[in-house]
Amino acid sequence: MRLEDLRSKIDETDTRIVELIAERLKIAEAIGEIKRREGAQIEDVVREKIVLEQVKSVARREGVSQEDMEGIYRQIVTVCRERQQVKVAFQGEAGAYSEEAALSFFGPTTQVEPYEGFDAVFKAVESGEARFGIVPIENSLEGSVSQVYDLLLDSELKVCGEIELRVVHCLIVNPETRLDLIKKAYSHPQALAQCRSFLRQLGCELIPTYDTAGSVRTVKEKGIVDGAAVASARAAQIYGMKVIARGIEDNPSNFTRFFVLSEQDSPASGSDKTSVVFSVKHEPGALHRALEELAVRNISLSKLESRPTRRKPWEYNFYLDCDGHREDEAVREALAGLERTSLFVKLLGSYPRSVPRIRSER
Repeated sequence: MRLEDLRSKIDETDTRIVELIAERLKIAEAIGEIKRREGAQIEDVVREKIVLEQVKSVARREGVSQEDMEGIYRQIVTVCRERQQVKVAFQGEAGAYSEEAALSFFGPTTQVEPYEGFDAVFKAVESGEARFGIVPIENSLEGSVSQVYDLLLDSELKVCGEIELRVVHCLIVNPETRLDLIKKAYSHPQALAQCRSFLRQLGCELIPTYDTAGSVRTVKEKGIVDGAAVASARAAQIYGMKVIARGIEDNPSNFTRFFVLSEQDSPASGSDKTSVVFSVKHEPGALHRALEELAVRNISLSKLESRPTRRKPWEYNFYLDCDGHREDEAVREALAGLERTSLFVKLLGSYPRSVPRIRSER
């Protein structure tokens, strides 16, 4: 066979290899979508090890270097993993609890991007700057985050997931600071409120900031030696600070629930929740008639809360979470009934039910 013929065969083979790699990348992206819907981590060390062992087995059979093939496939696996990654927007600084929630939900190698406000997180996802956003919706001790509910009402984004994260607050200081020197405590108002008893015993002046992790950064950058920040242990690690007390929250049953935002909600998983906002006429029995649409179909409510409409004094919207997916027959019928009995109904999204996650390392 002539040299030109052999080179032509190499060209044809290279084309097939590139086409197969492109096909593998598309499959990897589809797997990434499933993992995100199910709340599974993108990086799967066990699965990658199995893939590489299979590659080496084929290399042995074909009589080529196992080490060479493993090296090539490690590059392919890395590229595929990167294709599964998405950018996730969160509010706050690096080390914020929202960032922890994002990494816990999407996996530790996820690309996360901080934004100053909740509205900026919504805008990042709406504009396509980020594929997903993650925002706190309620705390088990302090209640709902009203600004997020208001943003959900105005936005076309959907809730596609939720995660409940155990919040463990730490008292974080510069390395030279002692506990008896602390006169001021910096943090988000909710974090300060959740550590009220501990901080009162210290006799601290409470200084609110916009973010827990941001307070750690402030204490470090200003060289504050008579003050401390209340935040996560991860924030202390990121900014090279010292944890002087751990688990200072008043109540150990301190969980924050986060919503994951996207342009679309999630398909049915078999264990789902649906979130809705609606309003009813200001007349006797109106709310009862609306909720009866769920009750007669044995749909359980997990949350019901009212918020001012912001249009007319003393008029309210009602936010509810219920069991089931919008595609389930019972939920679909209940939503149709809610449309008939209400002035206004907006589906916020259906998504897989979360399992509380405890980050003990904090």
